[in-house]
Amino acid sequence: MHIVLDDTAMAAAGRGNALASRLIHRAHVEVGWYLYAPACALVEADRARPGTAEHLAALPGIVLLDLDLPAALAVAQRNTWASAHCQYAAQPSPDRPDGALIATVTPDRWIGEPVRVLDLNP
Repeated sequence: MHIVLDDTAMAAAGRGNALASRLIHRAHVEVGWYLYAPACALVEADRARPGTAEHLAALPGIVLLDLDLPAALAVAQRNTWASAHCQYAAQPSPDRPDGALIATVTPDRWIGEPVRVLDLNP
């Protein structure tokens, strides 16, 4: 299972969202569960809730995704860096042939985008 946390999911995890916490726990203890934090989304989450970036970066179950050249080129095509980096990270790749889900607490923001969404609202 490959899941990309968007900025809203990261901020929600810091506020104690139970579903986000379960994802973090599963990624830490279960083989085959991967949770990704794109750098641009991490910045936006930290702006919304200071301390989020440091907290998530310290968790062993979270894989931080750098803004490498292909990601930067994808981000440059969009209006918001956080969403663009998440969408790029969710696309199929050699490591994730089926792509990844995007975990969010604002699923409406992804309507019309070519991604699969995991709603973290109770």
